[in-house]
Amino acid sequence: MRISNARKYGAAFFLSLGLIVLVSCWSPEVTQTAESSLQQAQTLATGMTQQLITQTPQTPRFGQPIDCQLGQDCFILLYPDRDPSPNAVDFGCGRQTYDDHQGTDFAIPDEQAMARGVPVIASQAGTVLRVRDGVVDQRVANEADKTAVTGTECGNGVVIDHGSIPQGTGWETQYCHLRQGSIQVKPGDQVEKGTVLGLVGASGLASFPHVHLTLRYNGQVIDPFVGPGATAGCNVTRHPIWEKPLAYIPTGLIRAGFSTQPPTMDELWQGKFNETILPENSPALLFWVQVYGVLTGDKMIFNLDDPQGNKVVNNETFVNESSKTWMAYVGKRNNPQQPFTPGTWNAEYQLIRGDRTLVKTQRQLILKAEKSN
Repeated sequence: MRISNARKYGAAFFLSLGLIVLVSCWSPEVTQTAESSLQQAQTLATGMTQQLITQTPQTPRFGQPIDCQLGQDCFILLYPDRDPSPNAVDFGCGRQTYDDHQGTDFAIPDEQAMARGVPVIASQAGTVLRVRDGVVDQRVANEADKTAVTGTECGNGVVIDHGSIPQGTGWETQYCHLRQGSIQVKPGDQVEKGTVLGLVGASGLASFPHVHLTLRYNGQVIDPFVGPGATAGCNVTRHPIWEKPLAYIPTGLIRAGFSTQPPTMDELWQGKFNETILPENSPALLFWVQVYGVLTGDKMIFNLDDPQGNKVVNNETFVNESSKTWMAYVGKRNNPQQPFTPGTWNAEYQLIRGDRTLVKTQRQLILKAEKSN
């Protein structure tokens, strides 16, 4: 199989536990100033509206390659890179891409969702050209992991030729990072749009569970949000080739929840810390969020209230470095002299950019009282 994925790796890092706030990123990134990031965000909606978005009838239409509801149980984390230089920019003039990223990454929240099984489906009818299976699912976290998958960066994958459909001659789709042992097609198979090809995984050069979709026309990579024939860069007229419009959401929530210890990015991708009930004698109570696409200067507001409505944490701070995937947490250690109050604890998180609230989420946790003898 032809391989075209690169640089999906990284490492989490910790700050001090103090008033318990942690920030983490996973991929090498192009530095932006707070001013340029905010200008980019503020002009994004206007640019998206002003540009003509049309479809040309001679181009086939492609469906999303994953059986899920975008914005509910899956999300687009990375887009194709439209900058031919060593810098990177996505079609919306944002930074949810990296240098030479050639596909669209449809992600799921964690490995628990991956274990339950999320189907990868054919975006259009065609003939299966190539298949690979047998690559283990192991998220890349460092350079050693990256080196270990050299030659199998796409992981378990499928390539489909779409020459059998009208205007499909020369078109191919490639699906990467499927779950080991899940491939359900073989070379020569005829598939329809929506045929299950396998399951979402984390094989090859993947640092989170997702399916990477690359579209090619006569061997050239095509950004499906822009369409064929577009010049480089993001300020171009778009002819998207999706069957249905896919919203551009460069910043959003991945997961949020509670824990009794500082979580790591690796543990969140594993799907840990889903508890909604904890014992009142827990050593600490932390409210954490995992988001994507934060920019320098974004404002974060954390609130944590005890069962009586008392404000345990009211924290407002600003993101000091843009990051493609990021997490933070706030909380309180249990104090024997002032122990946690059993009952329902309420938490809220907001991510604000300029005058827009991009992420707002609320969570509840029950601290269960110990049974008396």
